[in-house]
Amino acid sequence: MPTEQKTAIVAEIKDRLEASSGIIMTDYRGMSVKDMQTLRGVLRDMDVDMKIYKNTLTQLAVRDLGMPSMDDMLVGPTAMVFLTDDPVAPAKAIMDFAKAHKGFEVKGGYIEQHVVDADSVKAIASLPSREELIAKLMGSMLNPLRGVMAMFNAPAGAFARVVKAVADQKAAA
Repeated sequence: MPTEQKTAIVAEIKDRLEASSGIIMTDYRGMSVKDMQTLRGVLRDMDVDMKIYKNTLTQLAVRDLGMPSMDDMLVGPTAMVFLTDDPVAPAKAIMDFAKAHKGFEVKGGYIEQHVVDADSVKAIASLPSREELIAKLMGSMLNPLRGVMAMFNAPAGAFARVVKAVADQKAAA
């Protein structure tokens, strides 16, 4: 018989899963409280939240929402990082943290309505961020405009150089 507290936690997990664009699951075995607080601070700066729930309660919430099974990732200590819009920046932060802390391991996650493994999270972390992609796109869009503007300015510039050359010749004569 589920207790009221467990039912409330399952409801909270369901709300978080529905509100987020995805999750990344990590194994935090052997991590110090200070290290975990550091990671939480980095993620909080990105408007991303990391929570630890019991695996069985998370499994219940996943089943209730009709999401694909993630039971193979919900084994052992599991910290869940709830993503907002862009999964790239948090994935990069998590992978950087995992490189610096040997006890921290990425298990996988649920991103864009798909269950992904740890290698997929690593691949996402290697992508350029949303801001970088927008900057590249804007640069690509502006390059042809710069060429057109140079083409339009070229005749006026040539005319100005001819007028200056004629004026220089008359001044010399």
